[in-house]
Amino acid sequence: MDAGNSAWAQELLEHLRPTGRDISRLVAWLGETVHGAASLHDDAGILVAGPRMPLDETLVADIRVGRIASAASADGRGHVRLLRVEHPNPAAAGVLAVARPDPFDRRTSDILTHTAQVLELLLRARETTAADRRLKRATSDLRLAILQLLMVEDTVAARRVAAGLWPGLLDTDTACVYVLEGDAAERDRLAEECLGVTGGRALVVRCPAMDGHVILVAAGDACGEALRSLVDRHPGTLLGGSAHQSLARTAAAYGQAVSALAVARVRPDRAAVYAERTHPERLMDPAALRAWTARLLRPLDTLPHHTRAELLATTRLGLEFTAVSAAKVLGVSRNTVRARMERVEALLRTDFTDLTVRATVHLALSTQVSLADGQDGQDGQGGEGRRDGQGGEGRREGQEGRDGSHAGARQTRARLGGLLAGPALEAWARELLGRLDSDARDLRRTLRSWIAAGGNAERAAQALAVHAQTVREHVRSAEPVLERRLLASGSDLYEVVLAHLATGELEPPVLPRDDPGQPDAPVHG
Repeated sequence: MDAGNSAWAQELLEHLRPTGRDISRLVAWLGETVHGAASLHDDAGILVAGPRMPLDETLVADIRVGRIASAASADGRGHVRLLRVEHPNPAAAGVLAVARPDPFDRRTSDILTHTAQVLELLLRARETTAADRRLKRATSDLRLAILQLLMVEDTVAARRVAAGLWPGLLDTDTACVYVLEGDAAERDRLAEECLGVTGGRALVVRCPAMDGHVILVAAGDACGEALRSLVDRHPGTLLGGSAHQSLARTAAAYGQAVSALAVARVRPDRAAVYAERTHPERLMDPAALRAWTARLLRPLDTLPHHTRAELLATTRLGLEFTAVSAAKVLGVSRNTVRARMERVEALLRTDFTDLTVRATVHLALSTQVSLADGQDGQDGQGGEGRRDGQGGEGRREGQEGRDGSHAGARQTRARLGGLLAGPALEAWARELLGRLDSDARDLRRTLRSWIAAGGNAERAAQALAVHAQTVREHVRSAEPVLERRLLASGSDLYEVVLAHLATGELEPPVLPRDDPGQPDAPVHG
C-alpha cells in the first residue's frame, strides 16, 4: 500500500476508536477525502448525515429495498455514486451517496467501499448499544413495578412478576429495605454497583421520588454488609436500613430506612439501621386497639375489595410522605393521590390537615396492616417495649381482655381517649417529651404549638409571637433530642403527636366514629 492509501486508511480506522465513533463526522470526512460531498439516508429516505443533494430517487429506492447494491450516474454537474449500507435490521438499510466533479478512480472507489463497511460497523455497534439501553430501561421499569406492587401490599402479584426474571428473589416471608443516598449524577453507577455487590439477591430500584436515592429490598443480612462495604468505598454516600418486616409492610420498612438516613448523616461510618425502640401502639391494650381500629375504618368496608385496598395503600403512603413523593413511588399522578386521600377523608369524616387526625388515622392503618399480616401488633418494632416494664404492663392488660374479663370487655369498647390513657403509654410519652425540658429555648412549647398549627411554622409563629424561622429552628433542634424526624411527615412525627395526646398537652381529635355507643351513620363512598 502506497503512502497515500496508508494515510486515508489510517484516518478511517481512527473513526472506529471509542472516542471517534460519530457517523456524522465520518460522512463529513468521506466527502472531504474524495474532494466532493457525501450524505447518508436511512431506510425511510430521511437525511441522517451530510448535506442534502439532488439524487435519482428511483435508484435510491431500488438500493434501499435491495434490488441493487450500488449505482452510479453522471451528468454535466459531476459524478454520483450510491451504495447500500447494511443495517442490523435488514429492512432498515440506508443509502450512502457521494458526489464529486471528477470521475471515481480506483482510490476514491476504495475509500467509498471501505467507508461503507465502517459505517455498517458503527450502525451495528449503535444498535447494540441502543438495544442494551432499552433492555436496561425495561428491566429497571420492571423492578420499579415490583416495588410499587409491594408498596401497595400486593405481594402475590409482586412475586409473580419477579419470578419470571429473578426466580427466588421474593421467596421470603420477611425482608429489609435499604436506601442508599448519594450524588444524583452518579446514581446509575451506584445502582449498577448495588446489583453487583448483592449478587442478584436484592431488588434494586432507582427511587422515583428522590433523584439521589437507590432502594433495595433484600431478604438476608448479607446484603446489608455488602452495602456497607460499598458505602466505605464511596465518600459522601449514606446508607439507611429498616428492621426486618414482612413483604406486606414494605412501605413501612421504606419509611424506616429513610428515617435511618437521618441517623447515618451524623455517624462516622455513614450507615444506620432503624433503631428497635418502644412504639406507642405497643403500649396500648391490643384488644381495645383492634376494636377501635375496626370501628374507625368500618366505612371503607362498604367499598369493593380492590378499591378499598387501593385507597388504604395510597393513604398510608400519603401520610408517610408528601403527595408528590407518594405519587412517584406508586406510579400515579399527585392529583390521583390527593383524590384518593380526599375520598378516605370523606368516608371517615375527618380532616387530614389536622396533625392529630393524621396521627390517629396512621395509628389505625398501621394496626390494620399488622392484623392483616397476622402479626397482631407483634411487628418486631417494639424491642425495647418488650424488655422494659412498660411493655410488660401493656401486654398484661391486653391478656386480661383476651381472657374475656369485664375489664377486657370495657377495653374493647374504649374510645381513642381511653387508648391513650394507659399508664404505660403515659410513662413512655412523659419520658420522650421530657428530653426537651433541658433546653432553655423551651423547645417543648414550640413543638406543641407547631403540632397544634398543623405543622405550619407561620401559624405557630403567630401564636407564639416569634419569627417563623425560629419555629423551624426549634423543631429542627428537637429532632436529634427525640431521635425522630419531625419536619418530614411520617411515623416519627406521628409518634411525637401521640405522645402529646397521651400526656394531655394536646386534646385528642374529634372523630365521628370514635364513640362506640353511637350507631353507624350512613356512608356514601
